[in-house]
Amino acid sequence: MTGPIRTRTEGHILEVILDRPKANAVDLATSRAMGEVFRDFRDDPDLRVAILTGAGDKFFCPGWDLKAAANGDAVDGDYGVGGFGGLQELPHLNKPVICAVNGICCGGGLEIALSCDIILAAEHATFALPEIRSGTVADAASVKLPKRIPYHVAMEMLFTGRWLDAEEAQRWGMINHIHKSDELMDKAWEMARLLASGPPLVFAAIKEIAREAEDAKFQDMMNRITKRQLRTVDTLYASEDNLEGARAFAEKRDPVWKGK
Repeated sequence: MTGPIRTRTEGHILEVILDRPKANAVDLATSRAMGEVFRDFRDDPDLRVAILTGAGDKFFCPGWDLKAAANGDAVDGDYGVGGFGGLQELPHLNKPVICAVNGICCGGGLEIALSCDIILAAEHATFALPEIRSGTVADAASVKLPKRIPYHVAMEMLFTGRWLDAEEAQRWGMINHIHKSDELMDKAWEMARLLASGPPLVFAAIKEIAREAEDAKFQDMMNRITKRQLRTVDTLYASEDNLEGARAFAEKRDPVWKGK
């Protein structure tokens, strides 16, 4: 795929590159294109893991394209099937998504990163929510960030717009790992290959459980799981892969996952 979104596949892995010079900012058309890419990834049984990164080594994504907004893109316009950036509102995305942050990651760009499951960052990556300085709200980040890192740190970022370097972002648990710039994508692909070799039905169940549990009481959620009231859990418990895992353990061999 060409244009502002470039993709390539290797085996069960999809790489998605946001490539929109000069800064990889997202306008409405780019957001819709990202939504289509991740919807197709979600619905393709042959794809198990996605990597999302930005082109170049300066910007991952600064978020909303203010120049496009000045030229008529409405901030409340049609962002597409997945909401802003194609990820944060895409329903039933039950596959792992790795974000490789290769530079500046702020505003809506940070919200996109927070919509991924694992975040790797280059040493020079920086993070912020500067919306406060332009008199608007980082809406998705206001929902997500206080649940991901200590509340008071999230509030400081939201209230002041201050920047975090990669080391501080990792210290607060915002990102998983820091890598040298020239090793970032190799490490992202290494992580992706590890996940692609794992049981896709189990990953799907983990993501649905985690998503549904956000607003549920512990026992209520456990009851839904044990009674197989979640679609992914019901699929997993009735699957060939579920039996394969037990057989492989008993036979002391590596399991062969089929995703069914």
